[in-house]
Amino acid sequence: MARLSIVIPARNEAGNIAALVDEVARVLAAEPEIEIIVVDDGSTDGTTAVLAERQAFIPGLRMLRHPISGGQSAAVHSGVLAATGSLICTLDGDGQNPPEHLPALIDALREAGSGLVGLVAGQRTGRKDPLSKRLASRFANGLRGWLLGDRTRDTGCGLKAFRREAFLALPYFDHMHRYLPALFTRDGWEVRHVDVGHRPRVAGSSNYSNLQRGLVGIVDLCGVLWLMRRAKKTRPTPTPSNQIAGD
Repeated sequence: MARLSIVIPARNEAGNIAALVDEVARVLAAEPEIEIIVVDDGSTDGTTAVLAERQAFIPGLRMLRHPISGGQSAAVHSGVLAATGSLICTLDGDGQNPPEHLPALIDALREAGSGLVGLVAGQRTGRKDPLSKRLASRFANGLRGWLLGDRTRDTGCGLKAFRREAFLALPYFDHMHRYLPALFTRDGWEVRHVDVGHRPRVAGSSNYSNLQRGLVGIVDLCGVLWLMRRAKKTRPTPTPSNQIAGD
C-alpha cells in the first residue's frame, strides 16, 4: 500500500505521457512508498500502449482506462478511488505542469500543524498558453473568485495535493476539479496555495476550447454557489488515526 499516490488524467497524450511519468518517478525517487496512477480517459492515439511499455521500467506505475472519455474530473475521481495512498497529488497529462513542484505541495501537507489543511493548490505563473486562453482563464477565475470567495487566482492548475479521505467526501460532479478550493473550504478544510511554473505543450493539442469551457462554467458556477449555501456547519476534527504521517 502506497503512502503517496500521484494521479494523472490523460487523453490522447501519447506524445507526452512517457516523458511525464519518467520525470515524476525521478522527482519523487526519495519517496519510500509511491504509486503513479495514469487514468487514460478514452484515448484513441496509442496512449495506452505507451503506458504499458513504461510499466516495465517504473514498478509503481499503474494504468486505468475509461472506454469512452468522461472528462478530467471523472478521470481524477477514478484515480483517487483506485489510489492506496492517504495523500494524493494530481497533475495534467499534457506535460505542462512541471513535476519538480510536487515536493513543495507534499511538504505543505506534511509539515507540522497542517492537520487542518485539506488541499494545497498550485497557481501557475508565467503561463505558456495562447493569449486567448490566458485571457479567458483570467476572466473566469476573476468571476469565480468574486462569487465564491475562494481566494484562489488559478483553479485550473492541475498541480494539487490533498487528503484522499477529504476529497472523496466532497460532492462529485462533472468539472468539479475547477472548484476544489471552494469545495474543500465548504467542508471546513483550510486551503493553502503554492506558486508553480508552467511549460509549453510539446505534442498533441488541448482537449478543450474557450467556448466549451465558458458554456459549462456558467452552469457549474451556479451549482457550486448552491452547494456553498448548503455547506455543513461542522466537520470532525482530524485525529492521529486519520492524519497523514508527518502532520
